[in-house]
Amino acid sequence: MLRTLAIAAALITAPAAAIPAVGEKAPPLDVHDSRGRPQTLQSLQGSAGTVLVFFQSASWSPYSKAQLGELNAQAAAPLAARGYNLVALSYDPPAFLNKLAEERNIKWPLLSDIRSRVIDAWQLRDPQFTAGSRAVGVARPAIFVIGRDGIIKARLMEEDSRVRPSVEAVLAAAN
Repeated sequence: MLRTLAIAAALITAPAAAIPAVGEKAPPLDVHDSRGRPQTLQSLQGSAGTVLVFFQSASWSPYSKAQLGELNAQAAAPLAARGYNLVALSYDPPAFLNKLAEERNIKWPLLSDIRSRVIDAWQLRDPQFTAGSRAVGVARPAIFVIGRDGIIKARLMEEDSRVRPSVEAVLAAAN
């Protein structure tokens, strides 16, 4: 009985998993892109690494739509010139992301985490959206710069999900 209580106490007082920090190994990423192809962090790397953008949803979030447009117009090419592949992930279905990529001429990978498994592994599920909400499972917006060794070099997040890191901040983080 005492052993059971000790284990229960340890579980209750154990620190909650945290959003991955700079200097830590990036959690696994195992998803499908907008064309249904399986992707991992390794398959998505450029010669310097990956810039991974978690966004809420391009189907209903005007902030996500604006962010993707800005990244496409102002960040994708400079990041590629530095050896970073830009990729973005949401819980949107692959077919929707594929249509979005075609409509907006996005040539870099859009990733679908329809069951929010990667979002959960990265501790980015937005707690403000609960069961019954169309947004349950949505990610808190975040951008990670990940080196080829899988170590997080930079993490950009804002407390207010309506505010996204500037393109300038993303480019500076990928230097």
